[in-house]
Formats: sequence, C-alpha cells, structure tokens
Amino acid sequence: MEPLGSLILGWVGYLVLILLGVVLVAFVSFVLYVQYIHQKFDHIPGPPRDNFLLGHLPTILSYTRTPGRHINEIFLEWTETYGPVCRINSLHTAFVIVSCPEATKEILMSPKISKDPLSYKRLHSLFGTRFLGTGLVTAVDHEVWYKQRRIMDPAFSSVYLRGLIDTFNERAERLMTKLSEFADREEPVHMHKLINSFTMDVITKIAFGVDLDLLNTQDSPFPQAIETCLKGMVCHTRDPFFQLWSKNKKAVREIKEACQLLRKTGAMWINERKKAVQSGQEVPMDILTQILKSAEENKTDDDEEIMLDNFVTFFIAGQETTANQIAFAIMALGRHPEILQRLKEEVDDVLGVKQDISNEDLGRLTYLNQVLKETLRLYPTAPGTTRRIAKDMVINGIRVPGNCGLLFSSFVSSRLDRFFKDPLTFDPERFNMNAPKPYYCYFPFALGPRSCLGQNFSQIEAKVAMAKLLQRFDFSLVPGQSFEILDTGTLRPESGVMCTLKLRGTA
Repeated sequence: MEPLGSLILGWVGYLVLILLGVVLVAFVSFVLYVQYIHQKFDHIPGPPRDNFLLGHLPTILSYTRTPGRHINEIFLEWTETYGPVCRINSLHTAFVIVSCPEATKEILMSPKISKDPLSYKRLHSLFGTRFLGTGLVTAVDHEVWYKQRRIMDPAFSSVYLRGLIDTFNERAERLMTKLSEFADREEPVHMHKLINSFTMDVITKIAFGVDLDLLNTQDSPFPQAIETCLKGMVCHTRDPFFQLWSKNKKAVREIKEACQLLRKTGAMWINERKKAVQSGQEVPMDILTQILKSAEENKTDDDEEIMLDNFVTFFIAGQETTANQIAFAIMALGRHPEILQRLKEEVDDVLGVKQDISNEDLGRLTYLNQVLKETLRLYPTAPGTTRRIAKDMVINGIRVPGNCGLLFSSFVSSRLDRFFKDPLTFDPERFNMNAPKPYYCYFPFALGPRSCLGQNFSQIEAKVAMAKLLQRFDFSLVPGQSFEILDTGTLRPESGVMCTLKLRGTA
C-alpha cells in the first residue's frame, strides 16, 4: 500500500504543478495583453491609471458605491481636464469618452456603427437571469434591431399618440386627485414616488391595456421590482466583482427574482392578448399588439423570449426616465421661483380653468417645452450611449484604434462651458426658438437611427402632467433636502423631491 500511496501523492503533486503552471501562464498572458492594450491606447489623453492591472476601475467603483456620488461626475471632471477625446482603462479593455460635436454627429447618426457589444450585452441577463435580452435597446446587430423597430413604429407615430390624449389626461387627473389629498392634509409629498406610480400607470394602460392603479395600490410588487432591476443593472455592468462577495448573495437573489417577476408578468399579459386576438376581439394597436406582430413576422426559435425582452424594455424605460424628468423639473422650478411664476402665467393663458388638455394646447405651451428641455440638459435621465468603431478613426486630431468602445455622454456634453454658458445655471431661455440650436452636444434621447423610440410619448406625458400640476397647485420644496443626483442606471433626484402643496387660489 505504501508504494501505491506514494504513487498517488506523486501524481497529485504532478497535477498541482501542472495546474499552477497553467495559472501562471494564464496570468502572464493576461498581464502581457494588458500591456499591449496600454501601448495601443496610451497616446490618447487620459487620467493616470489607479494601477497597472485594474486601470481606472477602482475610481469607477468608488463613485459607483459611494452614496452622494455618481460615475458621470468623474467622467465630466476627466473630460474637462483631458479634453474631448479621453481614454479610460478598465482591466484589459479601454474605452474613450467623446465630447466632440463633429464626431458625435458622424458616429451617432450612422447606421453602420453599432452599439458597443461589451456594454449592451451586459444587459442581456443579470447574474444569469435574462433581463433585456436582445430587445430594442440591447440589440447590437442593425438588421435585428431594424426589424423590431419598423414594426414598433406605428405604436409611437404622431397620429397614434395624438389619439391617446384623453388617456394621458385621465391618468394625470388621477395624479391630481392624489396630490389634492396631500394638500388637504397639509402633508409633505414625495413627488418622485407619486409621479413614478403615475408614469407606470400610463405605460401599463397605454402600452399593455392593463389598469394597475398604482396611485391607490399600496402592495404592488412592480415599483420595487423595477428599482431592484435598475440597481442590479448598475452592479452587473460596472462592478465585475459584485457577485463574488458573499455579502451580496441576498442582493443577487433579489435582483434575479425581480427579473423573473417582470418576465412572468409579461408572459401572462402576452398570453391574455393572444387569446383576445384568437377569439376575434378588437384589440388596440398598442405596444403589446406590436410586440406580438413582431414575433409573427420574425419567426425564430427565441421569439417568446424576444417578446418578453421588449415587454421588460418598455415596462421599465416607458416610465422610469419620464418620472425622473418630471421630478427634476419640479425640483428645478422650486429653486427658481421667477421661472416658476412665468410658467404658471403661460399655463393660465393657454389653459385657463379647462380640465382636459388638447394636443393644440400642448403646442402652445412653448415655455413649458423650454423648461422640460432645459431639465434634460442639466439632468439627462438617460445620461449616455455607447458605440464601437470597427476601424481606426481620427477624432479631434487624435487617432482612436479600431475595435474601441466610445462613450457619448449627454451629461458630460451638456455641462461643458464650451457648449453652454454658465452650464450649471438652470436657464430655459437656452431653448428659446430664437436662441442658437445646440450643435450635437445635447442628446438626452440619443441621436440618429438608434434614438429613443418613445421620446414623443414621454414628452407628451410630461407636458400634460406638468401643465395640470402648475394649473392646480402652488408648491414649495421642503427645506433641508438634498438636490444631488442619484445614479440607478438612470439619473433621479436623490431626495425624491419633497414638496408641500396647496390648491391655487386658497389662502
């Protein structure tokens, strides 16, 4: 037995040495590849790396994990310091922050330059559970995206949206009723929370034909599920070590359960709509109908999953960013009483005491339109987009190697003083029809063929809600709250915008 035992120990030792050798070779190969990436990109200006292997990742993680800070701030600081083409290293990859209008125009307007696979494929699944998959936002291949977009377009056409004005009005009236209850009780209002319920009610009714009535429902799981998914999205895309820490096991489990809840809900609503179509019932040409149509016209082995991809995409994107924009607008107006007063005067002139807002009324609310645009300049709720160039490109006189990811940040560009005078000042006059139009430095809904499909939907919703709020209420911000930005993948007010309300015309 002793010789056999010695032989086994010898083989075990031999295997351990082989394993250590493989690990050593892999590590040396990784180090050499990182060195190669450094040599390939180091001619591009950028901040000093935190260390050789991790690049700038420690700083990025610090801004991601620290309350009161967000990653867009450091991107802005680096751009101001190192210029319109700024290199960032993360482990074995490099990407470039671009704030050059000419390059922004050339790249974002081109259908031939794809979204960055490294960025958007991270949204396919969260910790192994399918999330946005290959829906409209995350589809990298232009042809795959175009087939979906072409079928979805009718649900967002100006003609179709104009026909929805009564629904926008009805849902906004529910919000006003809820706000009146707070005003009667003289109780501070968490505006972002209520508006988030309003926008979710709107998207589920208009897009899916479902009445959730979240303004009057306390136990709905959907708001928390969406917030959990958004937090999971940040952790999954920015922190490669998040899942490795045992302290995050509970969070990872909750994120996966939230994804599953949204997808199970989508499957249930899609099946209900299928049955309605098969039984000959009349159904609206809404987003859910278009999702079914997309699956019919593009038969694949994965069509059920792609339908759910687009369901989750519209469920989240269709309410989150609009709610954030409205909340930021209220926050900004509360800090600028002279702008608020001018806006009230416009709303009074256009609407008077009428309850229902028409499409024509929306067209006449020009200063409100300026306020909403300025809100998105200073607080772009979807702060940026990425692309990947296949070949070398010269940007602002600097050669950027091919197969490089590019970040176009509306947050960064909108806060640069070379594009906007006193950029941190909230000034709606920047968007007066007679003011110079920003040249490819303002793109809160992205630009070109991959621009946001729902931007008109979003702005109609925001205008109706804001107009009714300004028509009915005087509001002021509760003293002592933060005016900082919270990064949850989208940007939202950190404080939630706490307000006191009273009906206009009351003492």
